[in-house]
Amino acid sequence: MRFVLASASPARLAVLRAAGVDPDVVVSGVDEDAITASLPDPAPAELVTALARAKADEVAARLADGGDSGGDTDTVVVGCDSMLSIGGEVVGKPGTADVARTRWKAMAGGTGELLTGHAVVRLRGGATGAVVDRVARAEGTQVTTVRFSTPSDEELDAYLATGEPLAVAGAFTLDGLGGWFVEGVDGDPSSVIGISLPLTRRLLAEVGVGVAALWGSRGTE
Repeated sequence: MRFVLASASPARLAVLRAAGVDPDVVVSGVDEDAITASLPDPAPAELVTALARAKADEVAARLADGGDSGGDTDTVVVGCDSMLSIGGEVVGKPGTADVARTRWKAMAGGTGELLTGHAVVRLRGGATGAVVDRVARAEGTQVTTVRFSTPSDEELDAYLATGEPLAVAGAFTLDGLGGWFVEGVDGDPSSVIGISLPLTRRLLAEVGVGVAALWGSRGTE
């Protein structure tokens, strides 16, 4: 069984490795802005699930065409997308320090909902050596409440200067420097980091894969 993570996120990779799975990483090339624009006023869970589905499907299609070492191995592809819902607004990666500062001023001392969409696609290897048959797909969204503390102006300046919050959903991390400014979470902490282990296990079971079979080896072995 080959396990493929359709994400460049080092945090998601670290969560999986700590949980006994060392996936192959094949980054999707989907246009997230185009997918978002194609959805008429989506609910937050609908949006993150649609983005996760697009990532998993794009990588699965590439593997089916023999790209990225498609091979003839039974394969599962996992795609994820995370966003923070705060004050009725759904936000992704801030991109700039000014945007990140504005978001932190809004969420400091309050709460937000971190939504992570997941999509799992299972492929079956063909006799030609390419993965040719989609067996099943399962998808879902994990919602976790995050309680934020209030960093001082000096702390926020220092945090923004590191660049960490610019490239992560909601402008914070739980497993990095941002963890200093999170009072707690109500729900699944692994989902806040980027991939929910409980939800991923359930989705893998839906496509006929037991998570214990993936422990202790690379997805290509």
